[in-house]
Amino acid sequence: MHPRLPALFLLAAAPAQAQLCDRASVPVSSDGRALGHFPYGEAPVGDLVALPAGTAIGACRLRPEAADDLKRLLAAAAGDPAVQGRLYALSCHRSLAQQQATFCRTRQSASGADRAISAAPPGHSEHSSGFALDFTVRPADGCPDAEACMAAKPAFRWLAANAPRFGFEMSFPAGNKQNVKWEPWHWRWVGTSAAAPGAARARFLFAKARTAFPANPAVDPVLPTVAAPHFMPIVAPPRPETKKQRKERERRERRERRRVQDRK
Repeated sequence: MHPRLPALFLLAAAPAQAQLCDRASVPVSSDGRALGHFPYGEAPVGDLVALPAGTAIGACRLRPEAADDLKRLLAAAAGDPAVQGRLYALSCHRSLAQQQATFCRTRQSASGADRAISAAPPGHSEHSSGFALDFTVRPADGCPDAEACMAAKPAFRWLAANAPRFGFEMSFPAGNKQNVKWEPWHWRWVGTSAAAPGAARARFLFAKARTAFPANPAVDPVLPTVAAPHFMPIVAPPRPETKKQRKERERRERRERRRVQDRK
């Protein structure tokens, strides 16, 4: 055997690893998740477009289909007095380097697993796909509890009621079983329908997450697969007896009675 083969076998057998901070890594599960987060890679920069001024706080780039629906959503929110403020996009596409910086500065004294409750490891963030963003509301009121503060705003209630009409769904609702904290500001785009331009790509990308950990509110909620119902075979009812058949049956019955009497 070639002296290098054992090392190659060990390399092939080693589980896939997700890189974290300071050269630390964690194994990736069989479904691709790292610390509970699904893999998404990074959207090519050339596939992204910038949102126009006045729609985002800072730079915001998304895939064109998501950006178009987001602009329609923000325009609708701006024209609705029920919002009581102004909705903006805050954090849109993040490169792998940006996501690593976000992950590594989150609760720096915590373990990777604890950090993953609040931020995805690089390569496993929906933001890197170009289909997800965080919303914010202005004016800001400095509420220390970000989740409860966002959820209490009329703007959030408007989002919950209207965002699915524009193809957006909340990825991490309250009480989700993905072990990711409730993020009422984080929404992903999957298109208003499966036939919408770009929706097939987004829905394919998020298929595992949408099936295992459904969004709420959701666009076209993904229903669990159920077994096909068992149907009993359909048996046709007997046809009415014709006059000829009845006479033949009566003759057979008479012959049978005579045979029985003869045996006695």
